[in-house]
Parts: sequence; structure tokens; C-alpha cells
Amino acid sequence: MNYNLIVILGPTASGKTRMAARLARETGSEIISADSRQVYRGMDIGTGKDMGDYIIDGVAVPHHLIDIVDPDYEFNVFEYQKHFFSCFAEMTSRGVIPIMAGGTGLYIESVLRGYRMLFVPENPHLRKELDEADMEMMVKKLLDLNPAVHNTTDLLDRKRLIRAIEIAEHMKIHEGRDNPPAPSIVPLVIGIRWERSVLRRRITDRLRERLASGMVEEVKRLHASGIVWEKLDYFGLEYRYVGLYLQGKIRYNDMFQILNTRIHQYAKKQETWFRRMEKQGIEIHWTPGADYDVMKALLKRYLIRSLND
Repeated sequence: MNYNLIVILGPTASGKTRMAARLARETGSEIISADSRQVYRGMDIGTGKDMGDYIIDGVAVPHHLIDIVDPDYEFNVFEYQKHFFSCFAEMTSRGVIPIMAGGTGLYIESVLRGYRMLFVPENPHLRKELDEADMEMMVKKLLDLNPAVHNTTDLLDRKRLIRAIEIAEHMKIHEGRDNPPAPSIVPLVIGIRWERSVLRRRITDRLRERLASGMVEEVKRLHASGIVWEKLDYFGLEYRYVGLYLQGKIRYNDMFQILNTRIHQYAKKQETWFRRMEKQGIEIHWTPGADYDVMKALLKRYLIRSLND
């Protein structure tokens, strides 16, 4: 097949970014990130934004969709798909086969399965109606409109919940209307899979490295900049539990142990998502760990474009 996109996916701490950067450096390609949190500026250590991974043999590998919005911006899968398609079109126009790398299954699927996305303007009347509503009532309203909610974090944050209801109502009204066609994407999807015990060790080691590198100080700085604790909680596990520690609600050792366990659980959820993708028809070629030679052999087998030795 004439593949026009390489996808390298895997759970957190699997080494996918470094693999993708090495491949991009060797083939003259560029990386499009598929990480829902690394789009935010100033959120570096807690999101695993290891920019050193993009330096191969002293050369910076071009990468996209990292550090594109501020933390107060409501970024979502619609925004991601739009930005991805724009990057994809620009890169392919130059004869580059893009490399998508990341672990946010929803973002990856939005591209590979061509989710139907609509621009949804704000609805002032609906927002006024929901202004005094309690969270329980709004959650029920959203699930009535869309029982198969993809992003469960929308159920936890009031602002995102209102936006999700707004989108669901708009989609219901405009269902069946034509969308601009998505670009034709033929992906070669490669997954990184570690033995469970090895992945657990990698996750724990990386958590220790992040804490030693100043993750607590990063969360403290973000809060001091005006981001409230509730908002930091939305940005994920690291910001949630470090925030609880900084508020004096848990001790440091408890923070580490709970956070470590939760990240292990998150990695399992990512793997479950990838298995579901396979069941729904997306073929994933798995490599044993971050084995670059195995990945390169797969690419040589399936890609028309030859790779350098």
C-alpha cells in the first residue's frame, strides 16, 4: 500500500517519542505529536514533554502540535483534528511522510478513523440556562444527548461539561449535514509493547526522574501564575496529586505512591484503548519494547519509500 502516514503509539513511558525522533532524523521526516497535554505551554515536566528526545545526533528534529496554546485555553479533540490535518496537508505537499507519535488514543483515532467534526459556536441561551444548574443534572443531560461520551474528563469540570452539552446539542441539530472531506490518510501503525513488569519499572523510574527534575516546583509555579487547583486537577494525574501535596492534603511519600499506582493504571487503560482500536479494524504492528531495528524492518517491509541503512 502507498502509506502516507507513519504512526508510532504506545503507553506512557514506552519510549515512543525517542523512536519517532530517531526515525524522523534518519528519513528526513517530521513529527506530529498526539499528546493531549503537551499542546499546553509551560506544562513541561508533568506532561513528559522531554524535548531532549527530539535531539538526535545533535540535530533538532522538527515537531508539531507541542506548546501551541496556553493552559487557560479549552483545547479539545476537534481542535486537535483540525491542527493535525493542517500539518498533514502542509507536510505532504513537500513530499514528507509525517510521523504521528503519542499515546492519546482519542486524538489518534480522531485522525485514523476520520471522526466527523463540526465547528460549534457558543450558544448564549443554553449557557444562561445551564448557569444555575448543578453538576449532577448537567451530567445527566449530557449522557442523554450522548450516551457514548469519549472524554470522561468533561464530566468532572463544570466549564468543560457546559461546552460538551453545547457540542452535543449542536451535533444533534446538525446531524447528517455534510462536512468538508478529511484528507485521505493511509496509515502504517506501529505499537510499542513492553512486558508488564518492565513497563512498571520504566514508569516508576521516570516518575522519580520527573520529581527530581522539579515537577513539584512546576506545579507550584503554575498555581502562582493564576491557575486554580481545580483547573490543575483537570490537567492530569501529576498535576492533581502534586497539587494535593502542595495544599497539605497528602504527604510527599503518599503522593509518590498514589501517583505511581495511578500512572500504572493509566498505562493499562491506554493499552486497552489500543486493543479496542485493533478490534475495530485498525491494524497495529507491535514491536517488543522500543526496539528500533524491529521497527525499521517493519518499515522496510511495508513502505514503498526506502529507508537508509
